[in-house]
Amino acid sequence: MRYFSFQWHITDDCDQRCRHCYIYSGGNLHVPESMSRENMRAVFANCLDFCRTFDRVPYFYITGGDPILHPDFWELLETFSKHGIYFSILGNPFHIDTDTCRRLKALGCEKYQLSIDGLRETHDYFRKPGSYDETLAKIRVINNSGICSVIMSTVSGANLREIPSVIDTVVEHEAEVYSFARYCPTESGIGTGITPQEYREFLRACDEKFREHEARGCRTYFDRKDHLWTLYEYEAGRFTIPSDAEPGMIYSGCNCGKGHLTILPTGDVYACRRVKGSRVGNALTDKLSDLWLHGMERYREYDKFAKCSKCELLPYCRGCPAVAKGTYGDFYAEDPQCWKEIL
Repeated sequence: MRYFSFQWHITDDCDQRCRHCYIYSGGNLHVPESMSRENMRAVFANCLDFCRTFDRVPYFYITGGDPILHPDFWELLETFSKHGIYFSILGNPFHIDTDTCRRLKALGCEKYQLSIDGLRETHDYFRKPGSYDETLAKIRVINNSGICSVIMSTVSGANLREIPSVIDTVVEHEAEVYSFARYCPTESGIGTGITPQEYREFLRACDEKFREHEARGCRTYFDRKDHLWTLYEYEAGRFTIPSDAEPGMIYSGCNCGKGHLTILPTGDVYACRRVKGSRVGNALTDKLSDLWLHGMERYREYDKFAKCSKCELLPYCRGCPAVAKGTYGDFYAEDPQCWKEIL
């Protein structure tokens, strides 16, 4: 039975104001939202109904804001535990310690994801003074509890050249997983500040770093999360199109419309949190199974991809439609960092 992932933002509450945060983007005032206990119970029941309908196993990525600040955070996790459901936390380093992590582990937490967005000065500029050192210190705390420590970087032109050094740092601190994703522009016409060739060269430099550390037997697993890795490895001869691939089938690449939904504290359901304007309904008033069939279909029209539909890697890549949407205002526009020439 296949998993289905729900990225559930239970609160906007957070003691950081990250410069690339979707919640506070555009400099607008925002009153933080938090889902009530009763609404969390209703949404959870809706998620279970969805998975029963489609014969899927639910998996939750609980986030915010900082989800641990929600007053009913622990009650929600106890509910997961009673149902035998495992989950991951995408949070901040400031409110976890040894006892907290042990409690999380006992309730079924598999991974705890933190962010490092550059070296100390750059990261603390993006996040909060002191955040860089606090994040590195908490990797060991998470590891010692038996939870998998995950470090994620948001890559843009502002920190691109620091990421190879970040890789060395997270390996030194024994993070168990490291990955990065590109900054997703929050206003149409504002890009990541990276040209396609610059991004390809960046992937080459990171690949070199990854392979060096892997050859030394490092503890860290490098999750090549960005779908343009598929293009890079295809060109390098490390990815080949299977000879038995069925025409019209989608095998991997962007998960939007395939196996993922995002739920916000208001109950609003998004195809992807990174895709501006991708609201498809509300988990408090709509059945998620109905939204999947009658709201999400517009994110599965693969022949509409302006560039990818002409590429042999369409079933495996499709770049990042969220970055395309943020840059050009069109989910199906070409990925602005894709360097492949389509004849």
